[in-house]
Amino acid sequence: MPELREPDGLPGEHREDEQRAQAIPHGTLEYHAVACRRGAVRELRAICGSRGRRARSRPRSHGIAPATMTTVEKIRDIEKEIARTQVNKATMSHLCSLRARLAKLRTALLDTPKAGGGAGEGFDVEKVGDARVALIGFPSVGKSTILSTFTTTKSEAASYEFTTLTCIPGVIHHKDCKIQLLDLPGIIEGASEGKGRGRQVIGVARSADLVLLVVDAGSGKAERQRELLERELHAVGLRLNERPPNVYYKRKATGGVMVSATCKLENITEKDVQQVLHEYRIHSAEVLFREDCTVDQFIDLVEGNRKYVRCLNVYNKVDMTSIEEVGRISRQPDCLVLSCQMKLNCDIFLDKIWEYLGLVRVYTKPRGKKPDWDDPLILTDGRHGTTVESACRQLHRSLIDTFDYAMVWGASVKHAPQRVGLSHGLADEDVIQIVKKRTMAGDPNNEKKGPANQSRAQIKKAKKPLKT
Repeated sequence: MPELREPDGLPGEHREDEQRAQAIPHGTLEYHAVACRRGAVRELRAICGSRGRRARSRPRSHGIAPATMTTVEKIRDIEKEIARTQVNKATMSHLCSLRARLAKLRTALLDTPKAGGGAGEGFDVEKVGDARVALIGFPSVGKSTILSTFTTTKSEAASYEFTTLTCIPGVIHHKDCKIQLLDLPGIIEGASEGKGRGRQVIGVARSADLVLLVVDAGSGKAERQRELLERELHAVGLRLNERPPNVYYKRKATGGVMVSATCKLENITEKDVQQVLHEYRIHSAEVLFREDCTVDQFIDLVEGNRKYVRCLNVYNKVDMTSIEEVGRISRQPDCLVLSCQMKLNCDIFLDKIWEYLGLVRVYTKPRGKKPDWDDPLILTDGRHGTTVESACRQLHRSLIDTFDYAMVWGASVKHAPQRVGLSHGLADEDVIQIVKKRTMAGDPNNEKKGPANQSRAQIKKAKKPLKT
């Protein structure tokens, strides 16, 4: 049998068919006849291993991006696939896989080191004060004006965009507290992908206790600006005005995936959980749902690098809009109208920052003396908590080991004073007196008998009852 050799090109008759096919209208019988002959030539090439002309075929996406695409292009490709996929029971497994893959790509995009030479200028600012607040917004919305109005720091403000090129810190003194206010450069659309030094700006926002989204109410694009800012911050793992779901998740070495729930699940199923964990190559884990959550919230739990932070939307320059628009904005949740030029709502602005930060002032009282009203302890709900244990740790870390009980005066107790333990929650302007354990070895009357880590009440309760 003669050996089949690889043809150098199309035979003459087939080359004529190639030229003739371009002039034949589509759909006719003659066109189909020529197409059949061209198909036979392609099959012959496949048998012979031809390296002639390659048929260009469009890659099928189905949520799977080619390996030559960049991370940003893969993210956009998966977003388009999610947008055009119908949501029903048959497609939920596919959507869970796409969302998990999208979260992994966004995390990889943030962790990718910058290519190039030496390190550039960053926005690393030392934490000063009791809390940190970050101003985030588009250029020329009034962030520098807010910093100059409420702090002693003067930030340059001009009529052109990108006046601020680095992070400028300031300190707000309010109710015996020091609140650090950061004026960050304006970000643009696509900041989550690294455009306009957006990663540095958002990196500082992840370290803040409160995020102020500043938009221009007089430009007519305030709602569009707010939507873009929330989308950019959500893409980098910042969850604004949300709380983590009450779901227990633990990865194991063996045993498979065990899913249980103490409530009715409506937004997620056991199959969705297994599909998400399979996408992360997790084959053994224990998941306990104490409340219902969505697939995206469960993906955030598996990722483990999400930042939950309070957010206040500040509509600046309200003196350039109508009174009806001001009333509509002020009725929205988590929104505040402000005008630094006309000095409108400046006092409410500071009170809102205090409320969203959850700051608590606690005054200490030594035994037999008056409370110290000049230097209070500042406890924050987001950093360390507002319990008696948090107050002890802020005073000294070794105070927990010698803690016996505490006496509290204020709004957090039913009667004043009240004896409380480490888990008691403190309210604003409470007075606390901490009593340590007595370990005086020289005085037999004051020496405590029993284990050192137990109080006198615990030792007394553990004694054997009297014989009757």
